[in-house]
Amino acid sequence: MKIAGTQTLPLSRECAYRAMQNPDVLVQCMPGCESLEATGAQEYAMKMKMALAAISGQFQGKVKIADAAPPERFKLIVEGTGKIGFMKGEGALELTEAGEASTQVTYEGDVQVGGTIAAVGQRLIDTTAKMMIRKFFDKLVEVTAGMR
Repeated sequence: MKIAGTQTLPLSRECAYRAMQNPDVLVQCMPGCESLEATGAQEYAMKMKMALAAISGQFQGKVKIADAAPPERFKLIVEGTGKIGFMKGEGALELTEAGEASTQVTYEGDVQVGGTIAAVGQRLIDTTAKMMIRKFFDKLVEVTAGMR
């Protein structure tokens, strides 16, 4: 499944970049994320609860930040497995200035899911992914309100 879009944040590009690299901020903003713990340079162990239709379960996995070019762009690589299946994804995020104190984030990536969770159907997975992305950015704006 391909995902792509843009979001404008009321933050400077440097502040937006720092926030999206900060595990304390990310754990608050990623829907269902219970913990992110550093395991190496730019690598984190992740625990997340995911619910999709009548299927829900715990995922454990890792998040890696790659190809970082602060404050312009970075790539996120995510892998997770649980009783209800697996999820694997990679996404590129590009940050451009969109005014004096705002940043446009352009994201593009690919996500694969398998196991029981894949049985719910592509359309529901796509809708849920878009909702989770929207919730992530909404929460990011809320969490970073004091950083502006």
